[in-house]
Amino acid sequence: MAGLRPTSSSSSSSSSFTSYPASLSTQNFIYRLLLLLTLLPLSLALFAFFLQWRGGFNDPMTRWSPDRHEFPGMKSASALRRDKASGGCATDVLGRSTSMVFPYYRELKFNYNESNLRPKVCITTSTSAGLEQIVPWIFYHKVVGITNFYLFVEGKAASTSVSKMLEAIPGVKVIYRTRELEEQQAKSRIWNETWLSSFFYKPCNYELFVKQSLNMEMAIVMARNAGMDWIFHLDTDELLHPAGTREYSVRELLSDIPTDVDMVVFPNYESSVEQDDIKEPFSEVSMFKKNYDHLPRETYFGNYREATRGNPNYFLTYGNGKSAARIQDHLRPNGAHRWHNYMKTPNEVKLDEAAVLHYTYSKFSDLTSRRDRCGCKPTKDDVKRCFMLEFDRAAFIIASTATEEEMLHWYQEHVVWMNKDLKLKLLRKGILTRIYTPMVIIQGLKESGVFSSVIASGQEAVSKGNSSSIENKSAGEVNRGKISSRKIGGSQEFHATARRILDIEELESHTPAVPPLSPPTLDDFSWTECSSFQDQLFLWLHIIIADYKRC
Repeated sequence: MAGLRPTSSSSSSSSSFTSYPASLSTQNFIYRLLLLLTLLPLSLALFAFFLQWRGGFNDPMTRWSPDRHEFPGMKSASALRRDKASGGCATDVLGRSTSMVFPYYRELKFNYNESNLRPKVCITTSTSAGLEQIVPWIFYHKVVGITNFYLFVEGKAASTSVSKMLEAIPGVKVIYRTRELEEQQAKSRIWNETWLSSFFYKPCNYELFVKQSLNMEMAIVMARNAGMDWIFHLDTDELLHPAGTREYSVRELLSDIPTDVDMVVFPNYESSVEQDDIKEPFSEVSMFKKNYDHLPRETYFGNYREATRGNPNYFLTYGNGKSAARIQDHLRPNGAHRWHNYMKTPNEVKLDEAAVLHYTYSKFSDLTSRRDRCGCKPTKDDVKRCFMLEFDRAAFIIASTATEEEMLHWYQEHVVWMNKDLKLKLLRKGILTRIYTPMVIIQGLKESGVFSSVIASGQEAVSKGNSSSIENKSAGEVNRGKISSRKIGGSQEFHATARRILDIEELESHTPAVPPLSPPTLDDFSWTECSSFQDQLFLWLHIIIADYKRC
């Protein structure tokens, strides 16, 4: 037995020596396999790069670019030279940049005239803006489902370089403020009615309000002839925000409205700019102040003074939103913010999520541009007959009397949100909110070349000629043939006579026009509206604490 032990030990030692080379060879195989798996992808990547560099391989991503040698959104050197040669600020503002972006809208045709798209929604506006504002405004609304646009243009918007480009956009109808248009509107039944009469024969904002109402009346007829189902009135510094819809679509939103509803009210949110050098508000502004209708009562009044920041009201300008009307018999405007019906009181609903985004005073230059459009004296008494809202009056006086440095200081203090702590607090409270969707859509349209293609097609239309029709519609001709809306109907006695005859009946039968209204103030708050004594006490203490911190 003892003699067997060495034999067992030697055999065990021999087997361990034979297994060692086997394990070593296995490890060598694994190392080689890993090395092969590492080098193979690198070799393939280098090979692909070499082929593409030599031009022998067609990368699918290059198919997105018409220049075939640039990343999506970038321009070729020849295209850049063409843009530089064409000149014009609109090309600089609306053209594609050299940054990379995926071209979501490259193949989008924006053709919404198919009969199967329902409901058909249109917008009417009265504008004197330039291409850099109107073109993004139009195509953004095309993306969210608007089919037709009725643009009543004057000033810069009526110039040949702007109007011909707008006319080249499918679904856009441009109406010029000519003498013939003024004479046609002078025969409108509106002048014989009382619901708008308190705005007649007054300058500036009142005159604009009357023009907008007369234009809305004509747009209703155009929209009905075109088979539209709904009509909005918006300014070109306002964007629809169809929040709450799956497809971010105005058409989807309105398709869910019950058939017995005549008017849909969109509460407005107001832009809250964070710097004083904004150039393109639609692409640069993402912070908005929410409407009173979309906030809890306690939150609104409890943070009112902090949100107002020493300005006359919670919003700088209006706070009563805009509305869409169902196209039907006897429809009429009721001022720029609402619609009405000659035969009934419209059944209206107010939306809980969707809104109108109002980019008001979003550029420092807005101070002087508003001043230049109005010839009133910069006194507290005279501005009351020119402007309806307190902030507009204060802004006009500053723009008319202060130096540019003083204007900038006033603008930073009253418009720009420079206090980061206050901004963060109101964002947490829900007073302020971030909305990025319009910014993303408009930036995507710009980077994909949609705007620059509009500029190119408009320039081609101008170059083709039609000089006689163009000259008749040019800004100079429009201005020479223009009649102030304050004078329309003033030379005909029957207007005043008819107004006196209809005075008693119409004051009872017609709702007065809805002007731009400021949001509720602390003076409008009723303590009895709080659900309990605890709510009243909490809100009272909240206001006192806010006032103490502010002091």
